[in-house]
Amino acid sequence: MPDVHVLAIDLAKTRLGGVSKMGRTDIRKLLIVGAMSRIRWIIRKGILPDSWLGRLVGRKPRMVAAVALANKMARIVWAIMTREQNYRMA
Repeated sequence: MPDVHVLAIDLAKTRLGGVSKMGRTDIRKLLIVGAMSRIRWIIRKGILPDSWLGRLVGRKPRMVAAVALANKMARIVWAIMTREQNYRMA
């Protein structure tokens, strides 16, 4: 799971850290390759500014957006594995 930082100013706010370089490098690479594939598809089909990823790709470099998406996918996978549940789309 990515690092979680609690801001000293407001304990209710937490900031998630990046994808750590510790652990299994093959899984990290697969997450980033999958994220880059999704970003390429979004750019080719047209960016949807109303989605989280569309807004992120619009204002950040592609690789930064890919790492953010990989981080989000890692958190989803971790939550599914620890709760032993199936994925439920929102």
